[in-house]
Amino acid sequence: MILYLFVYKLKQGIIPMKTMQILFGLIAGGVAMTASANQCPELLDVEVRKLASDEKVRLCDEYRGKVVLIVNTASKCGFTGQYEGLEKLYTDYREQGLVVLGFPSNDFGGQEPGSEEKIQSFCRLTYSVRFPMFEKTQAKKGNAGPLYTKLGEAAGEYPRWNFHKYLIDRDGNLAASYSSLTKPQSGRLIRAIEKLL
Repeated sequence: MILYLFVYKLKQGIIPMKTMQILFGLIAGGVAMTASANQCPELLDVEVRKLASDEKVRLCDEYRGKVVLIVNTASKCGFTGQYEGLEKLYTDYREQGLVVLGFPSNDFGGQEPGSEEKIQSFCRLTYSVRFPMFEKTQAKKGNAGPLYTKLGEAAGEYPRWNFHKYLIDRDGNLAASYSSLTKPQSGRLIRAIEKLL
């Protein structure tokens, strides 16, 4: 109806042609921007299940536009103490747009043998973990699940041990990959996160 009125008034000479060209340009640009904003970044175009739950989450629907740190975790590893640092990162930077996502994995040394319920209880009771945790997954090259296949291919490296970290920018692009040796409170990681926020 509105378009009809514009065309009618344009034919009557009431609206100058230049005004119509500008108006159509703005409308077309808005449609293109909306389509681009609704596009799911490839790395986050994965559906995963929340830890010890039946609820599934599509990562791009939940975390698009945020800085995301994805970590493969384990409860019986020499690096397990990193849960504390990961929770601190999440707490310190959550309001600025950082989210930490934990994915328990039994791939390395069989260091995450427990059920998802036991993992959840351990994380909450031992390290007060509140950042989102998801289903047990495989992260090792050759057996990696869909998320870790995408991350490994994008980074050119798969986790070699527990607590490998992938940093994703607000546009859903891989920004960096860090080995297990990089602690959550390392200056290098914190500077990279702050640069993206």
